[in-house]
Amino acid sequence: MKLGLRLFLGYFLIVGLTAWFSLKLVTDELKPVVRQVSEEALVETAQVLALLVQPSMKRGAFVGSELAAQLQQLNQTRIDASIWRRHKRALNLRVYVTDDRGIVLFDSSGKDVGKDYSRWNDVYLTLRGQYGVRSSRLDPADESSTVMHVAAAIRDDSKLLGVLTVAVPNQSNQPYIDVAREQLLQYGTALLLFSLLIGGGFTVWLIWSLRQISHYALSVSDSRSVHAPQFAHGTELEKLIEALETMRNRLEGKAYAEQYVHTLTHELKNPLAAIQAATELLGDDTMPAEQRHRFLQSINEQSSRLQQLIQRLLQLARLEQRRALEQVEVIAVSAMATAASAQMATLLSTNQVTLTVSGNTRATIKGERFLIVQALVNLLDNAMAYASQGSAITLQITATDTVAQFQVRNSGPQIPDYALTRIGERFYSLPRPDGRKSSGLGLSFVREVMSLHGGKLIIQNHSEGVVVTLTFPLTTTPAREHRP
Repeated sequence: MKLGLRLFLGYFLIVGLTAWFSLKLVTDELKPVVRQVSEEALVETAQVLALLVQPSMKRGAFVGSELAAQLQQLNQTRIDASIWRRHKRALNLRVYVTDDRGIVLFDSSGKDVGKDYSRWNDVYLTLRGQYGVRSSRLDPADESSTVMHVAAAIRDDSKLLGVLTVAVPNQSNQPYIDVAREQLLQYGTALLLFSLLIGGGFTVWLIWSLRQISHYALSVSDSRSVHAPQFAHGTELEKLIEALETMRNRLEGKAYAEQYVHTLTHELKNPLAAIQAATELLGDDTMPAEQRHRFLQSINEQSSRLQQLIQRLLQLARLEQRRALEQVEVIAVSAMATAASAQMATLLSTNQVTLTVSGNTRATIKGERFLIVQALVNLLDNAMAYASQGSAITLQITATDTVAQFQVRNSGPQIPDYALTRIGERFYSLPRPDGRKSSGLGLSFVREVMSLHGGKLIIQNHSEGVVVTLTFPLTTTPAREHRP
């Protein structure tokens, strides 16, 4: 069983059982409470009527009195009362009076006059100075026919003159009990459904959060670039995400260092071997001056290559460890193209390659001027290295409503299909036309700069050579994705 289903079922059982027991308790206690309230009202009614009857009972003239006649009209009295959305049309009250022996002197229903009620609890207990009350069924087989009787003593000082009993069928209260129970069930059901809706929403959120964290953990294990989830602020899940992010950074740092040591060792091996071989050969005093000069030149070239490799590697390492832009400013696109071409002017002239800058735009982008200019310089240097001698390189500037583009195009050998997807990887390079070996770090630097600025690096072949496009957003400066 899935975790989400287990959580929801657990929540459902807790809420459902709590709601069921609560509703059952309330509905079970509803009828006794209503009966108790009704009994209290009957007690007060009986006491009031006993006080009204007392003068005529004292004179022995209650039967046939005006008060008795009025009480006899109870069953014929019609009323129009709206009680809790129910209309009451008639009185259900019965009043009977017994003498001090329990013989019925008066009955508002007119059916039990003369009968001996001394054995009924309401009369029996009251005659003995106790609280007289009883509930009796009119039909022994029908529980709903129960009638509640409450008695009050009729006294003349300490002398007991008789007993007055007020009776009301419990069935008269049943409609109100039914309405209350129905409303309680409706409200309880609505509350239960609302609670389940909240529980379902919470369960969905929790499972979605755990899946996001799981996806993030799997991405980290696969060395994929992905941002840490940002949806769990102030919860225990935030601490879990922070722990995963810390673990990720440490693992990436370790892998990053191991990869750099491995690749640096591999790249340094050939230049060091060439320098060592040349040094050993130079130890021979009989070597002709021409060969000695050639070996010294080789040592100098390999030393320069090592210096360039280390410098670019350190520069790329610092860039890869950055998570966001530091010195953001609004920069004119044309100004950066001019700055990059100015830096490459001498080197282009030495290599007999012409640079043409085209495009006229006033567009501006947000970013770090130094990094963008260096990215353009690296592109121009790479284009020059693979361009044919005496050919031309073009740097074209274009802009739309949303992006600005730098497009560097040269004339020279095209990139093989197998290498197109790998160009830009650290230390990956193709042989240059002049036979010199590239460090394989220039385009890696450019790719990191574009990632830092939220832009794109696109490398393609064209009919006469290679075209590289840098695309920058005009108005936004998103944070870079960290690359392992």
